[in-house]
Amino acid sequence: MANELSNRFSDLMNGSDTFFNNLGRSFFNFDDSELKMRSDVEETPKSYRLLIDLPGVDKKDMQLDYHNDILTVTAKRDSFSDESDADGNLLASERSYGRVSRQYRFPDVERDKITAKYEDGVLTVTLPKEKDAVATANKIEIQ
Repeated sequence: MANELSNRFSDLMNGSDTFFNNLGRSFFNFDDSELKMRSDVEETPKSYRLLIDLPGVDKKDMQLDYHNDILTVTAKRDSFSDESDADGNLLASERSYGRVSRQYRFPDVERDKITAKYEDGVLTVTLPKEKDAVATANKIEIQ
């Protein structure tokens, strides 16, 4: 017990206490998760469908590239929000900016028929599968 208290005190003095390090961020609701690409992937016999949440990102700041069975999605976000009281005193200032990128592997796709649509903060990418692609099981016999 004494050792645990000693370690806790050492962590606090070294600045590695996560509660106190993040106190200001949690108090003002600053959240780093807004720079993440949360996504859903659906597969049908004819296509893959990818839905990515990108709220607040302008369509011109998105880039999609499909090469060697890898879809790369890159987005850049710049936002600025200040809140002041009636006298103009700054109460909170939030700035969020950055570039995020994520890769997804989709084999056997007809790259010329890939479509993308951005609506209500959600990017939907449809990747049709090649007609000649045969689903084969790679079963390995154990001897």
